[in-house]
Amino acid sequence: MSARAYVGVGSNLDDPVVHVREAMTALDQLPLTRVVCCASLYRSAPVGKLDQPDFINSVAALDTQLAPEPLLDALLAVEARHGRVRGERNAPRTLDLDLLLYGTQRMHGAHLTLPHPRMHERAFVLLPLAEIDPDALIPGHGSVRALLPQVADQRVVRMED
Repeated sequence: MSARAYVGVGSNLDDPVVHVREAMTALDQLPLTRVVCCASLYRSAPVGKLDQPDFINSVAALDTQLAPEPLLDALLAVEARHGRVRGERNAPRTLDLDLLLYGTQRMHGAHLTLPHPRMHERAFVLLPLAEIDPDALIPGHGSVRALLPQVADQRVVRMED
């Protein structure tokens, strides 16, 4: 049985546009998974740790037969192949892949929380998600479309194709 999942994709180191585009290709090569669509690229200011380059962000919609935890493991493997080093929270990174939504599933575990915490507060997630599925529901928070006004003050700019 297949589930619709949404993955946030971001990078701000070592040619971030290339990392994001290559990640989209890698997502489509995951086992039992196919990319249904990808949002445009967006440039956003860093959150938390401000003394770093802007991020390039996007969101991909996937249809997958992988359960949430194996999907997360696959995402972490793609990050590792792109040289992702986990250290300080909100630090610069070559690639960040976040499992945002997995159907309407809610879970809170040691390694995975669904929906992704704070996604409903971040324009760099909501704007690209709204581009591909404005009616997507974030369990416990409402539709993407309804949440957009709450993040209107955040600096996020859609890039030209």
